[in-house]
Amino acid sequence: MKKLLAILMASAAAGLLLVAAPSAAQAATTGTITGIGGKCLDMTDGQSSNGTLVQIYDCNSTIAQQLTIGDDQSLQAQGKCLQVVNSSTDNGARVQLWDCNGSTNQKWGFSDFSDIVSISANKCLETSGGASDNRTPVDIWTCTGATNQKWTVHPGTTTTNPTDFPITEAQFNSLFPNRVATYSYQGLVSGAAKYPAFATTGDITTKKREIAAFLANVQHETGSLQYLRELNTANYPHYCDTSQPYGCPAGNDQYYGRGSLQLSWNYNYKAAGDSLGVDLLHNPDLVATDPTLAWGTGLWYWNTQSGATSVTPHNAMVNGNGFGATIRAINGGLECNGSNPDQMNARITNYKHIADVIGVSYGDNLSC
Repeated sequence: MKKLLAILMASAAAGLLLVAAPSAAQAATTGTITGIGGKCLDMTDGQSSNGTLVQIYDCNSTIAQQLTIGDDQSLQAQGKCLQVVNSSTDNGARVQLWDCNGSTNQKWGFSDFSDIVSISANKCLETSGGASDNRTPVDIWTCTGATNQKWTVHPGTTTTNPTDFPITEAQFNSLFPNRVATYSYQGLVSGAAKYPAFATTGDITTKKREIAAFLANVQHETGSLQYLRELNTANYPHYCDTSQPYGCPAGNDQYYGRGSLQLSWNYNYKAAGDSLGVDLLHNPDLVATDPTLAWGTGLWYWNTQSGATSVTPHNAMVNGNGFGATIRAINGGLECNGSNPDQMNARITNYKHIADVIGVSYGDNLSC
């Protein structure tokens, strides 16, 4: 990404950073910006509304981490501008998204020393407290040269564009108007980026059928995306397999169902966490609080696990086995072969409705 601004010098007497205006040749450029720990600047939960706070998060190739440095000294994400909350100049003031309005509070300078400086506050963008954990807040602070104030701009970083995703955000929102915020559309896109074959394999009909099948099963498991955790608390102590060599370090009652496909059992938390690069064995509740993981754990199962069958739900859809095979892979022992036709038919109803909304035919073999 081209350097838009150069901090030319510091005036020791005034304590001011002098910032040059970008040249006419320095057109707006888009990419990602990484800081301490190699984490990306990220819009919390992939949101784009006014007041969305900025944080750092594992780089995941989604538009929540795609930033544009404008030749007007703005720093933009998801159609909004980054600004300091309440136009504050105080150390520790948070940074948020807001409608671009040209105010000084939305101006940023990029130095040759890897600083990003708030023009209005004359302070450096930093990760709060020097932490590098996911979801560490971003704020401004007196420039000290510390590692948590250093940023690297990456030009033209490839991103997952939801316009290429088989379901649009508007369609998703219309299907799940009462969903909890953690089940965000951007979280779905971010989780899908972890499994590149998901909803990208085959022709557009196959792609749409797969996203419809996945969401239909998720809808059934989560009460239309209203529940992040298993409701029956009496079951909580039952999901610790003590025969596993790693045991249940978070507690024997901490591996109950969570997330989009209600991940349960300590061995599944470990396997899903290993796949996603997160220690879920020690931190299982991340599945109920982190949007990418709430979706990503379900997508881990969908793309890698076959349950009591010989085919994963992903392969079932892309190979033409039909929606019924996904039910069998997820809960076949309880719902297929006449065991519980009402539950099976509820999933089928979900699938048909979602397919209708996104405009795709159902295919064959809907039941199991």
